Amino acid sequence: MIFGILNQKGGVGKTTLSVNLAACLARAGHRVLLIDADPQGSALDWAAARQGEPLFTVVGFPRPSIHKEIGLMGKGYDHIVIDGPPRVTDLARSAIMASDIVVIPVQPSPYDIWAADEVVKLIEEARVYKESIKSAFVVNRKITNTAIGRDVREALAAYPVHVLQASVTQRVVFAEAAAQGQAIFEIDAAGPAVAEIEAVAAELMEYAK
Repeated sequence: MIFGILNQKGGVGKTTLSVNLAACLARAGHRVLLIDADPQGSALDWAAARQGEPLFTVVGFPRPSIHKEIGLMGKGYDHIVIDGPPRVTDLARSAIMASDIVVIPVQPSPYDIWAADEVVKLIEEARVYKESIKSAFVVNRKITNTAIGRDVREALAAYPVHVLQASVTQRVVFAEAAAQGQAIFEIDAAGPAVAEIEAVAAELMEYAK
């Protein structure tokens, strides 16, 4: 399965979700490749900060030919996660075309909900060439017990995109893990953040079938 994590708005937690989704799949025994297609190279920075054995393979490939080369790059892997670029570019279009399912992380803010329109349009364009592409919103960096956190799913329902029931809450542990090049389960294996990521991964796998 190829997961493309994309949103045209910065600061939505795209790399954090990409890294921890990849780690969750690897922890379950799958062979996972994380492609850093963001010119900023945040996932590569995460991998460079890591001490010890890698959990999965991370490669940088910020080029608009991902969809053409994904078959060769992904040989031998069970799942591929693409950490996409933060702007509407040929690179973003290529990442979408390479994906089986495009995952759109959205913070519970009106600005994020409005900005999602751009990536939704890109997915619709890509379906002209690849009808099988699926897409899903995941509410990320949710603030607990806030009205906007509860209302965001209703607002996202206006788009022709599936909205995951599972969501990810804003937690300090994500930043702590990232600074050490670790996945959250290595910091707090029994914590709520791990449960949230596992729920997102499980729902995505079920929806992608």
